[in-house]
This record gives sequence, C-alpha cells and structure tokens, in this order.
Amino acid sequence: MRLGGRSPDELRPVSLELGYLKYAEGSCLASAGNTQVLCAASVEKRVPPFLVGTGQGWVTAEYALLPRSTHQRTAREWERPRGRTQEIKRFIGRALRAVCDLSALGEQQVIVDCDVIQADGGTRTLALTGGFCALKQAIETLKGQGRVERSPIIEHVAATSVGKVDGELLLDLIYEEDSRAEMDMNLALTESGRIVEIQATAEGMPFTFDELDRLYNLARTALNHLFELQHAAFGPVLNA
Repeated sequence: MRLGGRSPDELRPVSLELGYLKYAEGSCLASAGNTQVLCAASVEKRVPPFLVGTGQGWVTAEYALLPRSTHQRTAREWERPRGRTQEIKRFIGRALRAVCDLSALGEQQVIVDCDVIQADGGTRTLALTGGFCALKQAIETLKGQGRVERSPIIEHVAATSVGKVDGELLLDLIYEEDSRAEMDMNLALTESGRIVEIQATAEGMPFTFDELDRLYNLARTALNHLFELQHAAFGPVLNA
C-alpha cells in the first residue's frame, strides 16, 4: 500500500479553484494532495519582437518554487534561473501554445505565472493543469472586454506523472516515490488524446516498450479525470 493508502492507478485528490487572485485576468489554485501551485494569467498589450507587425499573439509561462515550498529552503533565483526551472517553464509554455490559435489573440500576449506554494512531487504537471485553467479564464476576461472576437483555445490540455518504484508501475508520484523511482515519465495530452509532450527517463534500470505502453495507458485514464475537473471548474456556461 502506498503512502496515503492510494492504489497504484489512483490520483491524489485534485482541486482547481478558479479566480483565486483578485487582480489577475485569470487565476487558479491547483492542488494535488500536498502539492499546491498558484497559477496567474496576465495579459499584456505587446508581443515579443519577432511577432511585432504579424497580427499574432503569444502565450508563455514562468515557473518558480517559493523558498519554503520544499523540505529545505530553496533559494530564490534572482539573477540566473536554474536549469530545472528553465526546462519546466518551457514545458508549460509549449504545452499551452500547442492548444491555442495564436492568430485569434491579436498582438497581445498572455503570461502564465506558476508559483509552487508547496511541493510534494508533480509540480510541473500540476502547474500545467492549473495553468491552463488560468489561461482559459483570462481568455474569457478578454472576450468580456471585447479584446478578442473568438477564443484562441482549441481544446484543453493537462498533464500527469507516472513511474516505476520498487518494480511497480505507479500513477501520480509523490516526492518520496519520485526520489527513489527506477524510471519516471511526465505526459501532457490534449483532451482529444493528442500528445503534446512525453518526458520519460530511466533513473536506474532501463525500461521496456511494454512498460512504456502500460505507463502511457495508466496516465491516459487519469488525464480523462483531470479534463473532467477542468470542465467542472468552469461550470456549464463556459462549457456549452
């Protein structure tokens, strides 16, 4: 039995609380067990230099760990973000752009800040799942203000983690499991089942294609539930 009494194919309790911040165009407090990520989407009336004059918008992301979100204090990254931070923020930004028609934004950009309040494994996947909700709410704000004619969002995107721990395939690893995993994988999918990104690494013994396939199916089933939670957070009006 896993810590917390979960079965191998069971997600931690997940909640997505929209509108958590007063001033952001979109925000979501995403929680999965003891992991919490505060996601805020801000809209700016500008785009990166390479998009000026194209009529196309941009979506990007930032990611950070608050100093005591971890077991030991994590120093703030004032000047030069660590490689892990850069990797995760690019992962989130790529995934969000993958489900957007950026031409529908016009020349404005949405920056999704994902700040980890408490870390117990799965911060990047939860940041993407909650970050999408913040992005979608920001788009609804823009529509309400008449700043976009149609939503650039094509479909939902979410992510989860899977791995092999003590020879067993597990879904949604907590820190204690992830720190001793023989292999782990982060999977980001669209709601229609298209792959946005797969990050799979052997930490010890190399894994087989059969194990990869089983892990993919484990994650795919869980992601269906996460998409349901995303839709439920917005209610029947925005999902009509």
